[in-house]
Amino acid sequence: MTHAVALVDYGSGNLRSAEKALQRAAAGLARPPAIVTTDDPDIIARADAVILPGVGAFSACRSALAARSGVIEAIEAAARGRGAPFLGICVGMQLMATRGLEFGETPGLDWIAGDIARLTPEGAHNKVPHVGWNAVDFAPGAALFAGLPAGVDMYFTHSFAFRARDPADITAWTDHGGPVAAAVTRGNLAGVQFHPEKSQAWGLALLANFLEWRP
Repeated sequence: MTHAVALVDYGSGNLRSAEKALQRAAAGLARPPAIVTTDDPDIIARADAVILPGVGAFSACRSALAARSGVIEAIEAAARGRGAPFLGICVGMQLMATRGLEFGETPGLDWIAGDIARLTPEGAHNKVPHVGWNAVDFAPGAALFAGLPAGVDMYFTHSFAFRARDPADITAWTDHGGPVAAAVTRGNLAGVQFHPEKSQAWGLALLANFLEWRP
C-alpha cells in the first residue's frame, strides 16, 4: 500500500511551495510516499502523516483552518488519535501552541503548552519581522535534523515565536537578539518555525527526514 502524506489545504500562502518541496523530497527516497494536498477530512484522518503549512497572522490562519468543516477534527484524529507523524511549518507550528498573542488572544490547538509571543530581540540591528537565513542548532538525536550539520542555515520570516512552557519541547534554536525556538517536538508532533520549502538543499533534507520519521 502506498504511504500517503496529507498536506492540509486551508488556503495557506505557502501551500504550493510546500507541496513542490515535499514532492522533490519524496522523489529522492527509496520508497517515495504520495503527497496529497487536500482539505478532505476523511483523507486527512486516514493519512499516514500530516503536514500543516502556514504564513501570516496566527488568528487569520486559525480562523481559516476552522472554516474548513471537519478538518481540525481530522487532524486531531490522525495526529493525536492514531499517532500519525505531524509537522507544522511556520504558523502551522505556532498553531500547535496553547494560544497566540497576536492582535489579542487567539486559542491554538493546545498540543504543546505555550504561547506565541512577539519577538523582542536585543540590539537595534535585529529587526522585527525576522527575515532571512539564520543558523539553527538542534538537540542531540533530534530526528528531523538527522544528517544535517550543526548550525545549518534555514530561512525564516516571522514576527512571533513559540515560548514553550516546558523547555524540553524545544528541540532546535536560532539566535535573533536572543534565543528563539526554531523547532518543537513532543512524541509524534513536530513543528519548525523556519520554512524548509525555502531553505534549499538542507530544507529538502529535513522534509525527507520527516517523510521517513516513524516516532
